[in-house]
Amino acid sequence: MDVTSRRGFLQLAGLGAIGAAISPRRAGAEAKSLTFLHESSFIKTFDEYMQKTLAPAYEKETGVKINYELTSVGSLPTRISTIAETGSGADVTMIFLLYPFLFDEKLLDVSDIAEEAGKKQGGWYDVAKEAGVVNGKWKAVPFSNIGQLMNWRTDWFAEIGVKKFPDTWDELYEVGKKLKAKDHPFGFELGHGFGDNHGWLYPLLWSYGGHEVEADGKTVVIDSDETARAVDFARKFFKDTMIDDVLGWTDVSNNKAWYAEQISCTNNAESILWLAKRDFPDIAKVTDQAQNPTGPKGRFHLMNSVCHSIFNFTPAKDEARAFLRWLMDEKQLGAWYASADSYYQPLLHGYDNAPMWQVEPRNIPYRDALATAHLPGWPAPPNRALAESLAKYIVVDMFAKACSGASTKDVIKNAEAQLKEIYRPV
Repeated sequence: MDVTSRRGFLQLAGLGAIGAAISPRRAGAEAKSLTFLHESSFIKTFDEYMQKTLAPAYEKETGVKINYELTSVGSLPTRISTIAETGSGADVTMIFLLYPFLFDEKLLDVSDIAEEAGKKQGGWYDVAKEAGVVNGKWKAVPFSNIGQLMNWRTDWFAEIGVKKFPDTWDELYEVGKKLKAKDHPFGFELGHGFGDNHGWLYPLLWSYGGHEVEADGKTVVIDSDETARAVDFARKFFKDTMIDDVLGWTDVSNNKAWYAEQISCTNNAESILWLAKRDFPDIAKVTDQAQNPTGPKGRFHLMNSVCHSIFNFTPAKDEARAFLRWLMDEKQLGAWYASADSYYQPLLHGYDNAPMWQVEPRNIPYRDALATAHLPGWPAPPNRALAESLAKYIVVDMFAKACSGASTKDVIKNAEAQLKEIYRPV
């Protein structure tokens, strides 16, 4: 799809939103506006589409003004915590990863909205239920995944005779050693960011058969031969393929290194290519994307879920539910996805072959990765304990400390002690 036809699609979609067949319940006199809290998107056209098309369309149709409130990247958890604690602020919010399980008592049951969307739009991916269902009820309506996959420099890989991305971690390691020797090292985040670290470390752990907790949700099993092998691999992977800076990196660091042409491979969301096409076209031409490598136990990806929830203390519950139901209708939802190309990968099968996937075919691995994606902590069911483990960077620090020189035995024992404290019987 070329730029002109894509714009035409969005314009038509916008008209479709205005004339949507669904007619939300009109708000009463006491509720003429709703606040919709969202983290600022790396893809600016995504926020602009809500501000300039969807929000005005909804107000025209229902008389309810949508205040689309943006918060900076990384600040959403703090904002949600404050709103939940004070009982005031946004009515509807973006929410991600394990946070629906941290704040479930503050969130409205939206099972009817989620199930309706699933029935009308091809059904949910299995992993969507991991993200939204808390104790048998949908406390969040899944919106998308923001996948974390491999980004690699095709020109530098070609210099050492590699034209296809390596299939296994071991093969990638061998390639990385050669590239580092040619001053083209890898760069994978090992610091306290919120996406790019988890995006490769959890899949690496799983691909070796390691897990934090059993599927029973209470038995800590991080101390295993499988975990040890994953840690040993990470140590040599860091030492022989990467630049040392990665130990202190956050999520913006690998992007900066990529555009400065300091690294040849990293794990990142689609945004790294999107921004390159806009600001660094020569780099974009030699950037490609691939699924994570496979390990002894298979290939895995992180589910970096984006959902929408309604706070149960909002004075406008009916209006908030009507808005979220309207937003999840395919006329609105499909157009909002398309405004960001495929940066937000839909969790509904109805979008598996949507036109947006042809805008940039290099992004297709992000769609295909959904079949092997899981939330942090898998196979344990998501809960507050898993959310606490994630917030304390237990898995990230286990690997980072090993890469810094600590022994495999010590880093695993430390992680085990922390997990047992979190999962101790009440």
